Amino acid sequence: MKKVLVSDYVHPSLISGLEERGYDVHYDRHFLAQDLDSVLSELSGIVINTKIPMMRERIMKAEKLEFIARLGSGLDIIDLEAADERNIKVINTPEGNCDAVAEHVIGMLLSLSNKLLAADRQLRQRIWKREENRGFELGGKTIGIVGLGNTGRAMCRKLSCWGLEIIYSDPYISDIPADLSYLKAVKTEELAEMSDIISLHVQLTNETRHLVDEAFLKRCKNGAILINSSRGAVVDSHALVNALENKKLAGACLDVFENEKPLTFSNEENKLYDRLYAMENVVMSPHVAGWTHESLKRVAEVMLKKLDGRPL
Repeated sequence: MKKVLVSDYVHPSLISGLEERGYDVHYDRHFLAQDLDSVLSELSGIVINTKIPMMRERIMKAEKLEFIARLGSGLDIIDLEAADERNIKVINTPEGNCDAVAEHVIGMLLSLSNKLLAADRQLRQRIWKREENRGFELGGKTIGIVGLGNTGRAMCRKLSCWGLEIIYSDPYISDIPADLSYLKAVKTEELAEMSDIISLHVQLTNETRHLVDEAFLKRCKNGAILINSSRGAVVDSHALVNALENKKLAGACLDVFENEKPLTFSNEENKLYDRLYAMENVVMSPHVAGWTHESLKRVAEVMLKKLDGRPL
């Protein structure tokens, strides 16, 4: 019987679905990357999240491996070239959590625009401030979507009735769905210059690493807002913190960070993140934008359909 390792928390339907397809499933949500090498030669499939990267050396050791399935969208933890050389099927599931990410991002933006987090903290201390917590509305603003994949499209659909002008940049998208025909395509440089709000929805690649750097931020409107729910390394953290401190950016919504393991921060990183964490105009969450009860089940459904080669 072919063996599959599921190395992170998944919906029970994924386990039962794999078993129904004849796999011997080893489910260990606490499985560690350092333990993988000892079992690689036995695996026909592996289901992973960010804690277990599948790079060339591991892929070449996995003699029986037929598929690598990624919970979520990011493929930067998989050596796609090596997988292709070995004829290993690579599955990711952005369709399963794109709505969750879009809703989370919009929630962060509304929290920022209405100063909800600051107001909440003040009230818990019996502090009553109204004028200081006056917010701003999204209607009439221009939002730039960088990356028009599943999550970028979900964002556009959810914001379509909010009175925003929505523009996007994505050099790899030639056709867009009919219901998004109102979107205006621009170059990334133009998007930076035109947008009041910029939301990032791209994979992490050599091309997108530090896409948002000092030069990008200089192009932005004074007082723009940056949202990142893609990958932390898409944004140069030092450039971001500097832009927030010098008021080039009015605020940021961040679900992802260049280093997502605070206990491993270097002295320099501690100083940088201390500056970021002290800012009232930044809303943050610990890389959970796609983590809802609904998306957990939907990711399982998408993964099984893709494993079978069925249409979504």
